[in-house]
Amino acid sequence: MKNSILLSIALMFVMKISRAQTVMQISGNDCNGNAHDLYADLDAGKAVLLHFFMPSCSSCPPPAQKIQAMANNILATHPGTITAYAMPYNNTTTCAYTSTWCSSNGLSLYMPYDSGATQVANYGGFGMPTVVLLGGAAPNRRVMFVTQSFSTSDTTIMRDSIMALLGISSGIADLPSAVSSFNVYPNPASDNVFINLDLKESSTLLIDVTDISGKQFAIVSNEKQNGIITKQFSTAALPKGNYFVRINVNGKTATQKLTVIH
Repeated sequence: MKNSILLSIALMFVMKISRAQTVMQISGNDCNGNAHDLYADLDAGKAVLLHFFMPSCSSCPPPAQKIQAMANNILATHPGTITAYAMPYNNTTTCAYTSTWCSSNGLSLYMPYDSGATQVANYGGFGMPTVVLLGGAAPNRRVMFVTQSFSTSDTTIMRDSIMALLGISSGIADLPSAVSSFNVYPNPASDNVFINLDLKESSTLLIDVTDISGKQFAIVSNEKQNGIITKQFSTAALPKGNYFVRINVNGKTATQKLTVIH
């Protein structure tokens, strides 16, 4: 019996992952009468956010607000690069309700639609809420991130994925409160890279280098630090491409994109 339960859970997990690989179109007028085309957004190079909510779900608006704040930080320096759609997980919630849900929760980034049951099923099923990040132009439109159990750290993952998609090589959406500055140079780099931080207080500092999927390639520092710190990292062992230099200071994370050229 135990093995059967574990097998069922495993199969459900595989089904969720496989179903979440196809990007489904959203087109036509939204609940405010404005026309949109999700495929056109992606083909124009934009990142697209989807937020599926339950009308009675009090935990659904806060993630949407956090994601909107993250997106607005990027849009401040890269306008027109992110679009977002909001819709209920079912086909019975009215358009009027979705419009009110967006406006009453201050979600001006999101375009309201109704009838989201087929959409949310396509991305693996409903959670409270279901959050999806899409990117890539045809024929490579893809699901970059999906979760049915949102946590605050997901905002950082989504931010890093959007920055990689857009090719943003400088600027950080938000720094940990203990950090005054964070710079990576030279960038692009063909040999040694210097990572410079100014810490306001004694802090637990982790610096690592990952690829854009999050795979860790090196730990540059893992120690207690204070003041101005400069760390050196050799890119010689890294294949040519895009990476992230990631800092974690007292549990808070920020990243800088690093382009390696050889």
